[in-house]
Amino acid sequence: MLAGRAGNRSIQRMDDITAPGATAPAFRAVLEPHRSLSPRGFALVMAFVSAISFVAGLVFYAMGAWPVMGFFGLDVAIIYVAFKLNYRSGRAHEVIEVTRETLTITHTKPSGRSTTAFACNPYWARVALRTWPNGRTDLRILSHGKAHSFGQYLTDDEKRDFAHALQEALHANRTARA
Repeated sequence: MLAGRAGNRSIQRMDDITAPGATAPAFRAVLEPHRSLSPRGFALVMAFVSAISFVAGLVFYAMGAWPVMGFFGLDVAIIYVAFKLNYRSGRAHEVIEVTRETLTITHTKPSGRSTTAFACNPYWARVALRTWPNGRTDLRILSHGKAHSFGQYLTDDEKRDFAHALQEALHANRTARA
């Protein structure tokens, strides 16, 4: 098995696609949104914001404007909730799996609910990467006149790399079937 990881994205290739009746995926990729702030970084940011707000609140309290101290606490609470909502949205992901019989794209929402958004025979599947003049890209899978867009979490360079990796996996799957 060959596995790679770039940032928050993971790609796994299994070499058993030639095994008869194999149910394990020949290719599996989990595409996740990038989160630049680690949980430890979040704790440090919140500690810093809390300390600054507390000190500023104490200054206003000492000047006799004690109600202002509550607003500094409210600011910290709002920042905390905003970060938590951002991290919750980061739980969304896409899983792309190629087996001998099917190519499946499954979307998982932040709530954890998964839905199979697209499934087709990998023999007929084609990867379409459209590049716009400004360098932006759109990644789609095409099969039997249907198209499904995926990989919204990837940067343009990552879409190009992923398109190449998925094309290789589909080609390996086709040659293994022949």
